Amino acid sequence: MLRIIALIIFKITGWKAKSYIPKDIKKAVMVAGPHTSNWDFVYARAALYILRVPVKFTIKKEWVRFPLSLILNPLGAIPINRNPKGISRTSTVDKMVQLFDERDHLIILVTPEGTRKYAKKWKSGFYFTAQRANVPIVIGYLDYKEKEAGIGAVFQPTGDKEKDIEEIKKFYRTKTAKYPEQGVY
Repeated sequence: MLRIIALIIFKITGWKAKSYIPKDIKKAVMVAGPHTSNWDFVYARAALYILRVPVKFTIKKEWVRFPLSLILNPLGAIPINRNPKGISRTSTVDKMVQLFDERDHLIILVTPEGTRKYAKKWKSGFYFTAQRANVPIVIGYLDYKEKEAGIGAVFQPTGDKEKDIEEIKKFYRTKTAKYPEQGVY
């Protein structure tokens, strides 16, 4: 049903979904960018339904309560407990690695900027999660100029975080954000 809704949204708005995720990839961290608007989630999630990519995303457990759970759970929300900093605090990276360890199939969608505003520096949790869970990074994208959403590449972290993130950013520099002044990498 959600795929049909996604197809209708793309038909009405003139967007198209491109590419696919290789069938042999059962686990991955999918970065999504550029992220400058709340509309990004709508188009990205719709494209992934159309492309039949079963993505999940982590969200504060407080958000996944009734009645929001009726919407967020079908969209792929995985609630995580982001307890306050302290001795018993487990990092979000640790929690995400644990999610990969517990499942045979898992693709987690992450926005590396961590915000919809311009971010000079990306958060690196997605990178460390992929590296520690030994899963590839899948590059999901939106291009408002072309009205296109899809998957651009699959990237295996090398351990050189700065170099690897720069390679991923190079891909995104060819895409146009909804608000380009906020999505320049």
